Amino acid sequence: MSTAVNAIANNKQKGALQRFLDIIERGGNALPHPIIMFFYFAAGTVALSAVLNMLGVSVTYDAMDRATGELMPTTVTIQSLLTADGVRFMFTNAIRAFTGHAALGTILVAMLGVGVAESSGLISAMLKRVVLATPKRLITPILVFAGIMSNVASDAGYVVLVPLGAIVFMSFGRHPLAGIAAAFAGVSGGFSANLVIGSTDPLLGGISTEAARILDPTYMVTPVANYYFMFVSTFLITIVGTFVTDKIVEPRLGQYNGEMTKQADQMSPEELKGLKRAKWAFLTLAGIVAALVLPESAPLRDPATGAILGNSPFMQSIIVILTAAFLIPGVAYGYGAKTITSPDDVVKGLVKAMSSMGSVLVIIFVSAQFVSYFAYSNLGIVAAVSGADMLHGIGFTGIPLAVAMVVLAAVTNLFMGGASSKWLIMAPVFIPMFMQLGFSPEYTQVAYRIGDSTTNIITPLMTYFPIIASFAARYEEKNGPKIGIGTVISMMMPYTFFFLGGWIVMFIIWSVLNLPLGPGAAIML
Repeated sequence: MSTAVNAIANNKQKGALQRFLDIIERGGNALPHPIIMFFYFAAGTVALSAVLNMLGVSVTYDAMDRATGELMPTTVTIQSLLTADGVRFMFTNAIRAFTGHAALGTILVAMLGVGVAESSGLISAMLKRVVLATPKRLITPILVFAGIMSNVASDAGYVVLVPLGAIVFMSFGRHPLAGIAAAFAGVSGGFSANLVIGSTDPLLGGISTEAARILDPTYMVTPVANYYFMFVSTFLITIVGTFVTDKIVEPRLGQYNGEMTKQADQMSPEELKGLKRAKWAFLTLAGIVAALVLPESAPLRDPATGAILGNSPFMQSIIVILTAAFLIPGVAYGYGAKTITSPDDVVKGLVKAMSSMGSVLVIIFVSAQFVSYFAYSNLGIVAAVSGADMLHGIGFTGIPLAVAMVVLAAVTNLFMGGASSKWLIMAPVFIPMFMQLGFSPEYTQVAYRIGDSTTNIITPLMTYFPIIASFAARYEEKNGPKIGIGTVISMMMPYTFFFLGGWIVMFIIWSVLNLPLGPGAAIML
């Protein structure tokens, strides 16, 4: 059978979804290198801002003042980047945009610890232990679940768990990109779900409270307002993420022909000794952290409220703590396993970790300029408000209106990142509107959170997206297909479809059964 006939036969065997994803991947990978692409995005934003500014495009909406909580009529116009002010902004803000990028410090600091743990052999030894102790069928749900839970620890999941996902999957003889996809889906696609209260809950609750007080000055949306719904969502996203990884994403990726992590049948005496030392080092570090967090007047508690979670010093320093949790046991393992014989070996591990970050730093610099241009131009705000106005005029009521809001939040998230920044715009519009229909602010907030989570994993505007793309590019096979933005988007798009669909179904069932959303939080007022 000829190559052409084989290609036709293979194409017929593929389902509609797989053919669609192939088109997305080919189209995306036909684009230039991500660094060049973000340069084009930035240049396009400059040009578009100038054109829309000349056309006088603007929106007017009731904006909430974050400091006072008051609602103020606000008109936002498209700001041109080709004016004198715009040009000054691009030149003077370039370094600030780069150094202020949310991922920059996080990923560099985290990689110091991970680099030493990797160079000493701790990570490979731990993975051997995992491979020997974990049934192969459970590794996907464990990875997705760990990703969901990691959002409590700020951005740690992006810089630690996602690259580890590739290594874990290779240790099981599986495709590393499927490991990246599963971890990224849990960390970002399941961002709102969790078994515990995270920093997002009080942040969104505070914005919702101020929006609700437009109609009811005494209303309070608590940080636990969506807890029951998000608790159950954790298991939904784990199940759906496992299904998508094992049945759609990994089969589509096929057999990985790059260099695989070797699987060992047993642990060597040196590895066992190193792991024992690493364990005691970790427990010692955990004891120190506990002493800094658990006592009532501990220095890493919030000095004003005494809280451990939320915006406490503990949560603000979680990346530093995680870095130490890799670095210190990594050094202890190295001395135990004799892979580290002097402090110079530790320094070599640190330097090697930083040297591998070259392409990531360039991507962060260029993408940071694009995001800052987009924010300066107000293109994201205009898109969000225009979408809200469109939904307001559709005429839906009840559950269909709530589902439409989920979809709107998902679409808006493609153009405007940041859960709180979008909610500051949308909450004053939708919470009073839903309250007038008899729905609680907590219910409106749930609808927003579903949509805001599900498209994180397919938008290049998401802070960590270009970095995930650079992680994926490390596993490009010799003589294999190019791994680019298109690969990542096509790989993650099934998660978006299934997460959004599954979450909407759960949302509808929850609404029909009129279940409580959290302690003291009902669907109806």
